[in-house]
Amino acid sequence: MMLVSCPWCGPRNEDEFTWGGEASRVRPDDPSKLTDGQWAAYMYNNDNRKGWVIERWWHARGCEQWFEIHRNNVTHEIASIGPDREVS
Repeated sequence: MMLVSCPWCGPRNEDEFTWGGEASRVRPDDPSKLTDGQWAAYMYNNDNRKGWVIERWWHARGCEQWFEIHRNNVTHEIASIGPDREVS
């Protein structure tokens, strides 16, 4: 079990959280102008690279706050945690 330190609640087991995706992904300004293929690419195609990534996480079974984690997705080491800029 991975221990995640919520910026508001402190250390908690990972099962209290929901992974929200890569923090670098930006929702298109007007999704209605996208083709089905472009929308599918936004929805389902992540960079999914190995190593250090910045991810959004939601404390679903706690304070319900969103925040960002700088995490190594191979070793699960967490380098930093901070409040989310804005979830779109």
